[in-house]
Amino acid sequence: MTIAIKKVSTKRDLKKFIRFNYRLYKDCVYSVPDLYDDMLNTFNKEKNAAFEFCEADYFLAYIGEDIVGRVAAIINHKANQTWNKKEVRFGWIDFIDDFEVSEALVRAVEEWGKERGMTHILGPLGFTDFDAEGMLVEGFDQLSTMATTYNYSYYPSHLERMGFVKDADWVEFKIYIPEAIPEKHQRIADLVQRKYNLKIKKYSSSRKISKDYGQAIFELMNEAYSPLYGYSALSQRQIDQYVKMYLPIVDLRMVTLITDAEDKLVGVGISMPSLSVALQKAHGRLLPFGWYYLLKALFMKRRSKILDLLLVAVKPEYQNKGVNALLFSDLIPVYQKLGFIFAESNPELEQNGKVQAQWEYFKTEQHKRRRAFIREIQ
Repeated sequence: MTIAIKKVSTKRDLKKFIRFNYRLYKDCVYSVPDLYDDMLNTFNKEKNAAFEFCEADYFLAYIGEDIVGRVAAIINHKANQTWNKKEVRFGWIDFIDDFEVSEALVRAVEEWGKERGMTHILGPLGFTDFDAEGMLVEGFDQLSTMATTYNYSYYPSHLERMGFVKDADWVEFKIYIPEAIPEKHQRIADLVQRKYNLKIKKYSSSRKISKDYGQAIFELMNEAYSPLYGYSALSQRQIDQYVKMYLPIVDLRMVTLITDAEDKLVGVGISMPSLSVALQKAHGRLLPFGWYYLLKALFMKRRSKILDLLLVAVKPEYQNKGVNALLFSDLIPVYQKLGFIFAESNPELEQNGKVQAQWEYFKTEQHKRRRAFIREIQ
């Protein structure tokens, strides 16, 4: 049958775009749905601060009256300028197991990018690093996380058949919470704290941590992540948005700040209970009962035994000096007290040895791998 590609042009179309993922994965026990309202805001040019430097369009694939695929076409102009690239990104790509469908979706993005002077197409990537990155290529039998997307095992083979090749890989680890902090790990933490006169800071008020260090947390992220694949610095509007969005919902017991003698931020670790099962139960909706499952996962005693590591960032001049050990020497007793069994690292670039070295004293299991694919526009 003929495959028709239609650009999303109305709010009704956008709702169909979001809901296609829910329908395609409704019987998949490993997929974790995004919150519907969050997705509406992500794709809204007025509400998503990334549109200060991004442009995008969204496409649906139809066979007859049935939606059989979706994809977002994105140009992050700031990232292209930073890395001297002319790349169009494809993101939020989903399709049935039909090569003609996936090929038509990719061609739509390619043509859209070519019209705007792009020379390469790559993905899956979102607007920025705060969106899910990479296509799952290993770990199809593992539960996804709030920060990532799940895809069926046939997706990568479709891209490879189109001539896409690996541009970057991310690996993900299960990091098991030890019964006691490893002796060498603690020794490094104590040494670095004394040597550099560092302080551990904890907060019990989200309003106060936002006021004191909200800006600094995301400025530190810009510094620490600037060399990483495809990264584009967060704008002030994005920082304001993320301070309001994230800091009020995290359990501050699982937020640790490291400051120097002048109280300037040099390291931060933010984690939270896994929301994967809660999001599955909520079916992407806060109402009527989705909010209950999320609150239960975040704050009630019978929370998930799985922990999500959301953000670990250390000022460049303090990297490889043991600050990560100091962060986790504070956080591990919290994890133990709250009954967590293991942490999900979430994606770490395969070649980022600095990040992976921080787990060397713990029992770990690499259980997922995801990939960004690239090809020259034809």
